[in-house]
Amino acid sequence: MANGSNTVVLKPQGVTFEDVINVARFNAKVEISDEAKTAIDKSRKFIDEYTQGGKAIYGVSTGFGALADKFIEPKDRIQLQKSLIRSHAAGVGAPIEIEVVRALIFLRLRTFASGRTGVRYELAKTYADFLNANITPVVPEFGSLGCSGDLAPLSHCALAMMGEGQVIDSDGKIVDSLVAMKKAGIAPIELREKEGLALINGTDGMLGMLIMALADLRNLTLSADITTAVSIEGLLGTDRVFAPELHAGLRNQVGQATSAANLYALLKGSEIVTSHFEGDTRVQDAYSLRCAPQVNGAVRDIIDYATTIAERELSSAIDNPVVLPDGRVESNGNFHGAPIAYVLDFLAIAATDLGSMAERRTDRMLDPARSVGLPAFLAFNAGVDSGLMIAQYTQAALVSENKRLSAPASVDSIPSSAMQEDHVSMGWSAARKLRKVIDNLTHILGIELLTAARAVELRKGLKPAKATHTVISELRKVVDSIGPDRFLSPELEQATLVIKEGRAVRAAKSVVASLI
Repeated sequence: MANGSNTVVLKPQGVTFEDVINVARFNAKVEISDEAKTAIDKSRKFIDEYTQGGKAIYGVSTGFGALADKFIEPKDRIQLQKSLIRSHAAGVGAPIEIEVVRALIFLRLRTFASGRTGVRYELAKTYADFLNANITPVVPEFGSLGCSGDLAPLSHCALAMMGEGQVIDSDGKIVDSLVAMKKAGIAPIELREKEGLALINGTDGMLGMLIMALADLRNLTLSADITTAVSIEGLLGTDRVFAPELHAGLRNQVGQATSAANLYALLKGSEIVTSHFEGDTRVQDAYSLRCAPQVNGAVRDIIDYATTIAERELSSAIDNPVVLPDGRVESNGNFHGAPIAYVLDFLAIAATDLGSMAERRTDRMLDPARSVGLPAFLAFNAGVDSGLMIAQYTQAALVSENKRLSAPASVDSIPSSAMQEDHVSMGWSAARKLRKVIDNLTHILGIELLTAARAVELRKGLKPAKATHTVISELRKVVDSIGPDRFLSPELEQATLVIKEGRAVRAAKSVVASLI
């Protein structure tokens, strides 16, 4: 299903990355298939058989967490579920992004459709109705430890569907949930046995943010190859170090070979690159140029590994307890977010280093001692004008912040629930900081593109490669070329949008379709 497609149909077998992106970012509608409804109804029948019995089943006839050994009488079991949601909706801080909340709801609904949670179809349909009506629960940023599921964020979603708490309505206004539900014709859910627990015991927030991060990072790694190529031309670098026989033929690193192939193709036909094949006294380019495939490619390899982890989680049914096909209701620890937390942290480290190398190329282009004949700071009239001097300051600040944000969250377990939950993943925190790292990296690459484009245009009389020229032309639609100093911040933001919206990638691919 292409981005922006209208409907995602939920089946017990699961959904795709593309489905998650379409629902979260493009407001695709959601339908529950007849097959999924049958699976949901079947698992609910098993729960109904236990509801009046005396057997201790976690979340059905017992309390939660450290209170799991407290038996709950049948008459109190529905109130137990309501109390669970109200008490666990304990997040604080600014509301998280709408796309994250939509991913959170959709992925929990995906688990309902698996037929392993024991919820009623009416509850699952309410989740679909919220998505289809573009009603988004207000979910505060802080509250999840990434274990026992994303408890607080998912509780805020469940609370809204009970008609309590606040939501962002289809007009973008924050209103009481019940007001938005009445307007959309959605009845508040009345929780039954086990349902409160099933609504919150998932890794959906971590997973949703991971899937969106992977989509963003695939765009950014290819964008980094593109900005690197433009910088190489701006610095009179060579393309010979990207020849295939120096990568796949010598070092068995898949991402490196891919990135080198991209750079080699992007620089094909560049008069700037070929201009110094003879009479150039430089033997080797700096690492930030020559070793770009080794870094850019390594990031690609980490993305591929993280994709494998995300795909496994996306095909899983995370709940505790879980309803097995034979009707058994069994406790488990599948809600622990360690697998996701680790790759979220790993991606932050890799993305930070990608931005760090990009900043080094920018700094080199601005320094007349290292820029091979370019004016200081690429200024129109150096001295009177400061050129792009402070753009590099901004880029350096972003790189430094990313270095702080790339400290792993997943090593910082902290016990909770009276030591019953004595080791947690902190995966939610890992996901939140990765989103900031990605935002910063997008700005870093935007600044490199802006700088490199100006450097290339200052190489008078020599034509860049067709691919890099096309990318620079795309940038020039929104940012003027060199001239006297002007208000720079809007231009940095515009260059960032060229990266973020994939316009640099599309421009390059219009010439080199083989880029990946």
